[in-house]
Amino acid sequence: MTRLSTYDAIIIGAGPAGSSVALALALRGWAVAIVEKSAFPRRKVCGEYISASNIALLDRLDIGDAWRANAGPEVRRVGFFSSETCVEAPMPGAKYGLAANDGFGRALGRDVLDALLLQAARSAGAEIFQPCRAVAIERDEDMQRVRIQARDENSGDETTTLRAPVIVGAHGSWEPGPLPSQLQKTSHPSDLLGFKAHFTGSSLAPDLMPLLAFSGGYGGMVLADHGRLSISCCIRRDMLARLRRNRSSGWDGPKQDGQVSAAEAVFRHLMASCRGVSDALDGVHLDGPWLAAGPIQPGIRSCYERDIFRVGNAAGESHPIIAEGISMALQSGWLLAEELARAPRGRAGRELAGRRYQAAWRELFSTRVHAAAVLARIALSPAGPALMAAAVRNFPRALTLGAHMSGKTRPIPGLV
Repeated sequence: MTRLSTYDAIIIGAGPAGSSVALALALRGWAVAIVEKSAFPRRKVCGEYISASNIALLDRLDIGDAWRANAGPEVRRVGFFSSETCVEAPMPGAKYGLAANDGFGRALGRDVLDALLLQAARSAGAEIFQPCRAVAIERDEDMQRVRIQARDENSGDETTTLRAPVIVGAHGSWEPGPLPSQLQKTSHPSDLLGFKAHFTGSSLAPDLMPLLAFSGGYGGMVLADHGRLSISCCIRRDMLARLRRNRSSGWDGPKQDGQVSAAEAVFRHLMASCRGVSDALDGVHLDGPWLAAGPIQPGIRSCYERDIFRVGNAAGESHPIIAEGISMALQSGWLLAEELARAPRGRAGRELAGRRYQAAWRELFSTRVHAAAVLARIALSPAGPALMAAAVRNFPRALTLGAHMSGKTRPIPGLV
């Protein structure tokens, strides 16, 4: 049996980018469908920090109060941990139209944030298809059809076809697939693989978010909701392989094919490479399993191509060294909704919205994407961690300046 439903827009992916554009459109009266392959709540490889410039947007999306009630403490200091170096500096505050107590960002686990956004979209009228995977997008005159398959055992052979003039790819950049909006996945020794874990019992100062620099990678840590420390990092594929081989001799921890697990190798590398990390994680307890994903694919891509819009990492991705992934996801969804709402209906209107959206996206994000690429290149060079440590020891305010340049204080167009 096949079911056909028609909407104004179909959003593929219910992370912060997909849910924000769906919610913004639904609040404007659009008929919206969201297709999400995973059941919620679920954890994701993500730094989980949300800068203060997003708070006005969260309020506009009607989840600001829920975010304030759940997020971790305000992050008032940015830091740098590498080898024996531990340096701190003030985090630049964002005062654009914010309440007196909203001048600093905070962290919220993706298992909580994504569920808040999706529930808000449902309350605004969006129809949710979850867990369902989009398997094909096909032209249907001035519309497009999205074929989806349910991911539960009780669905049988039933297929559902959704039909809409506006299709938005919000599925991220890490997972390849059959959709024209998805990226191809390749494998190179220099690929950066992402790892993430939560811990309880950390001694990290609650208002501090340090950048971690170590041989072959970089990362960050921040206190999120419910007292959980969120630690995430990227590491080169060839460095990870070397660490696993080196740890296999004499190590009695979990092994795969004669090697220690990737997560164990990454964790031990972090602890050995950054005194600040080993101090903060002394005596902690792992809260849930380590997660892995990737490779990350930083860069600026087409925001509108073959009559499909892209938001979040599908549109463009900065190196996570600047901790702006969620900000870019939320804000790209808002930018697209603004342009779609302004444009006339029909293909000419979609093309106009696509051009305007791409211009707005590049105006807001291109500087931070390029700045993150430069910073990541330095961090990943053989002498990079030592050079960065020397720089911040002599000029700690470079951390404050870097946080400002990464976009953490930049207002969102249309909200100030």
